[in-house]
Amino acid sequence: MRILDIQVGEVRIPLERPFKTALRTVENVEDIIVRVVTDEGVEGYGEAPPTAVITGDTKGSITTAIMDFIRPALIGMEIDNLDGIFKKLNGCILKNTSAKAAVDMAIYDIFAKQYNAPLYKLLGGARTEIETDLTISVNDIPQMVADSLDAVSKGYRILKIKVGKEGLKDVERIAAIREAVGADIKLRVDANQGWNAKQSVQIIRAMENKGLDIDLVEQPVPAHDFEGMKFVTSRVATPILADESVFSAEDAIHLIQERAADLINIKLMKTGGIYNALKICSIAELYGVECMIGCMLESKMAVSAGAHFAAAKSIITRADLDGPSLCKIDPYEGGPIYRENMIYMTDAPGIGITRVPCRFEN
Repeated sequence: MRILDIQVGEVRIPLERPFKTALRTVENVEDIIVRVVTDEGVEGYGEAPPTAVITGDTKGSITTAIMDFIRPALIGMEIDNLDGIFKKLNGCILKNTSAKAAVDMAIYDIFAKQYNAPLYKLLGGARTEIETDLTISVNDIPQMVADSLDAVSKGYRILKIKVGKEGLKDVERIAAIREAVGADIKLRVDANQGWNAKQSVQIIRAMENKGLDIDLVEQPVPAHDFEGMKFVTSRVATPILADESVFSAEDAIHLIQERAADLINIKLMKTGGIYNALKICSIAELYGVECMIGCMLESKMAVSAGAHFAAAKSIITRADLDGPSLCKIDPYEGGPIYRENMIYMTDAPGIGITRVPCRFEN
């Protein structure tokens, strides 16, 4: 089975409410969808969100990378030659990780369909269901408390609280949410690079002193500040999760060997897809470092690929796969089953998506 064509389209899905972090505010998912077509008529799908403030990718750059560089490099290749495909995919253009991730997941989709098996089983088959957190956008305290209580009423037991804009004011946010939701709900704090190293230690220690029982703090300092991450990790008791600091296997090795973080957040849009994410998993397993599977502002298409990856590997102990829950509608058919905080894998071949709501161009 050979790659016959690679096509792109766009999807636009409104969010239930604006998604706000220390870096941006977004009201709609507006992503590039990829379709890979084979000479035997089997199709695979992938998705790339334009997250310029994190990956540097825009809709224009994603489309250009796929159509002008990736497509000519891969057409004609045998699907079974995964190693050769992914070496070409990663070597035909530097960076452009979201574009690579979209094509990567479409290739894996076809590969698993070829063997009539769900992808997660071919990658490892560690579990059949995943519990995800739900993101609470950064807003004024009453709104964040209300959003948190709404999430808990729907069955969510883990909340990921966005902070990073107002320093010590963030402690008040977390304290108010903890008081409102009670002690049984896990709280994760995501600063999205919003603090410096000394400020991070001050804020995290303040949360510890208040007994807020935080599950983890995600990326407190700027992505490039590995020394700052190490400074924070070594001075607080709360686990520190590296997100934007880890794009590659090399980044993971550096952080782990320097003890600059306790946990690693793997996102397919940062790694360039499943192929490279598997390398980070292997490194994490070697060092005994637990991982989270995360997502950008992705729709069900890309999140489903992330769910298959998470279901495959036991070293992935946490999940932040709430993209479909943030969307107002689900225009897709097939894929894993999303029921509020739980994601259930199915036996559908590949990633499982059977209908994609866009028109493709080549």
